[in-house]
Amino acid sequence: MMPSPSAPMESVLHRLGIVGETLPGTSTGQEFFGDPEGTLEARTPVDGSRVAEVAVTTREEYDQVVERAQEAFLTWRETPAPRRGEVVRQIGDELRRNKEDLGRLVTLETGKILEEGKGEVQEMIDICDFAVGQARMLYGKTMPSERPEHRLYEQWHPLGPVGVITAFNFPVAVYSWNTMIAAVCGNCIIWKPSEKAPLCGLAVQQLISRVLERNELPEGIFNLVQGGPRVGQYMSTDRRLPLISATGSVAMGRKVAQTVAERLGRTILELGGNNGIIVTENADLDLAVRGIVFGAVGTAGQRCTTTRRLIVHEAVFEELQKRLVSAYQGVRVGNPFEEGTLVGPLIDRRAVETMKAALEELERTGGKVVWGGQVLEGESHPGGLYVTPALCEAAPESPLLRRETFAPVLYQVGYRDLEEAVRYHNDVPQGLSSAIFTNDLREAEAFLSARGSDCGIANVNIGTSGAEIGGAFGGEKDTGGGRESGSDAWKAYMRRQTNTINWGRELPLAQGIEFDL
Repeated sequence: MMPSPSAPMESVLHRLGIVGETLPGTSTGQEFFGDPEGTLEARTPVDGSRVAEVAVTTREEYDQVVERAQEAFLTWRETPAPRRGEVVRQIGDELRRNKEDLGRLVTLETGKILEEGKGEVQEMIDICDFAVGQARMLYGKTMPSERPEHRLYEQWHPLGPVGVITAFNFPVAVYSWNTMIAAVCGNCIIWKPSEKAPLCGLAVQQLISRVLERNELPEGIFNLVQGGPRVGQYMSTDRRLPLISATGSVAMGRKVAQTVAERLGRTILELGGNNGIIVTENADLDLAVRGIVFGAVGTAGQRCTTTRRLIVHEAVFEELQKRLVSAYQGVRVGNPFEEGTLVGPLIDRRAVETMKAALEELERTGGKVVWGGQVLEGESHPGGLYVTPALCEAAPESPLLRRETFAPVLYQVGYRDLEEAVRYHNDVPQGLSSAIFTNDLREAEAFLSARGSDCGIANVNIGTSGAEIGGAFGGEKDTGGGRESGSDAWKAYMRRQTNTINWGRELPLAQGIEFDL
């Protein structure tokens, strides 16, 4: 029988500052608020056991958080950007010291294997390092003026308190992609973590609070609120938050976008992915199999960049499928804390039922499950949330290919020429990540060209998942169009200001206009 993960986690939780049965869920950095209006029950998908309860943020508490964030912003925006970067550097060091414990908590709350849990914390550390450098590179441009003795330039200023709403599948990494960049830009942050991973939010806030206290910084720079859609609605409708960055489903994103747009606010939306890989007849199949399997079964198929569609040239279709079946048979599903496990549980019962419904629809509409797709039972798979990843065949016109099933389900279709493959690939509402496996330069370049992949991320000879923090992360179409993390994504957290300085004694007008008084 699998031992309950909650008991050995007690010391880990204690080191992360999570102590007690009902935990405070609202914080402005160094102060946690008290009496709950309701609670979120933190359960682990590893065995379904209850870990703790976290207080839901009340409307009154929420308003207090925003007011303190507004007050802190007045100081934080005037703090030199390199000094803000130094604070983020210290947050990165605090995460380094607690990487093992926080990684274990990620695994406990989400069910992703321990290596992935610790890898997610490493992403937080990496983005802190990136943001420290970015703090010295918040560049504007100087442009030639058409008027003599004038200087024309632009600069960037922080927006104010920004809202960050994150999903369960990356409960801490996506927060850091937004927060560390926004912070070095001079913004304060109000974070609502997923209601399915409240303890991860609480732990990260505790770690950051230690850094704030050591630096004698004001409360309100980094803030935490907890709850479901109601708390998200507080944020979306709040004119005091000029930007909302939201990660989650397309349905959620549409609501956030509409609500924020009504008040003319800004959004960064990272929504659904339905990612495809094209495998051409010129592909290195050994390389392709490795990239496909990791992309399809990593995080139990619950990544926004999970590979869900496989578009394979008919010349290598059967050979690739044979290799994939062999690889899938070697995938170990089980306790995510145990070494050698590659796939942990799905997040909850609804996810399991959604996967089962998709596979039933597949078989009703002429497709088939080639391997896997079973719900595992028994003492080694308690809770009913463990499934074997499913490798399937589907017709290119199947409506299932246009929907994102947030589970380890991979649909394989065949194609005859690259133009057809790209058409199949792009014929979905989502546009996050994509890849092609080929050793043909022309095929690779065609895929990356304007007539190729229509996604925000397009890769050659690597899979769809595993994005690096140095590049801007995000997608097109129903994925939302937002960008986070690297490159020049920092500009989304700032307002651009164009400045003209007349250093002469005359007042010439633009476009040569004469205006005599």
